[in-house]
Amino acid sequence: MIIDGKKEAEIIKNEIKKEISDLNKKKGKIPSLTVILIGDFAPSLIYVKNKEKSAREVGMNSEIIRYPKNVSEKDILEKIKELNKNDEISGILVQLPLPSQISKKKIINAINPSKDVDGFNPINVGNLSSGYDSIVPCTPLGCLLLIKKIEPNLAGKHAVIIGRSNLNGKPMAQLLLKENCTVTIVHSKTNDLQNECLKADILVAAVGVPNLIKKDWVKKNAIVIDVGINKVGEKIVGDVNFDELKDNVKAITPVPGGVGPMTIACLLKNTLTCFKARLT
Repeated sequence: MIIDGKKEAEIIKNEIKKEISDLNKKKGKIPSLTVILIGDFAPSLIYVKNKEKSAREVGMNSEIIRYPKNVSEKDILEKIKELNKNDEISGILVQLPLPSQISKKKIINAINPSKDVDGFNPINVGNLSSGYDSIVPCTPLGCLLLIKKIEPNLAGKHAVIIGRSNLNGKPMAQLLLKENCTVTIVHSKTNDLQNECLKADILVAAVGVPNLIKKDWVKKNAIVIDVGINKVGEKIVGDVNFDELKDNVKAITPVPGGVGPMTIACLLKNTLTCFKARLT
């Protein structure tokens, strides 16, 4: 089965749109997302444009604040401080990657955790790892929602996550632990990567190596979620060899059209969550 991320993302967006409309009727307010974009890195321009378009489609206010690549760290931190204080702003996102003169750690730490729609602030990371309610990074959240569409009860399943990044691998592990999975994280230093992958009921590939996962790395009834986005010639491919696996697993996400649309849908979901928390 091929998992249609676009279709699932549209379902989520329609639910968000209805909830925003209902809240606007009751409270006279709507969520507002502000994105800080630094420089003109082509993928970032595309991502931010898609985020703005999707936000407006569901009835949110959306603003992009643009800065040149040579902007100072101090200027960005001052802008974040200003946005933190603005009660009209529900969510703040600083588009990564950042230029070399700006510390990613300082920027992430500066965002108010209650407006941190990316879920990267250490307060949100700590809450997630402790099993408390928190804002969850968008891509892992999107992956979990896709997995649960195929298998609603994950208790006892063996999940293998390829990649240990703060953005994907680690939060994905925390989410699956919360679902009572047995979780293994594998990475570039893992011995016998293929053997570890063969144990997976759920395999999440988030490592950035094109077509790394082959047919003989995955058992037949596995659910395979491909987070990778890699350019090979003129094609965009994932970390999984989709053509080899698509007819040999229980379910698999394509690239593009799998996890990507869910990431944006979950950004909107997080923005709505932040907005509702500030209404109470």
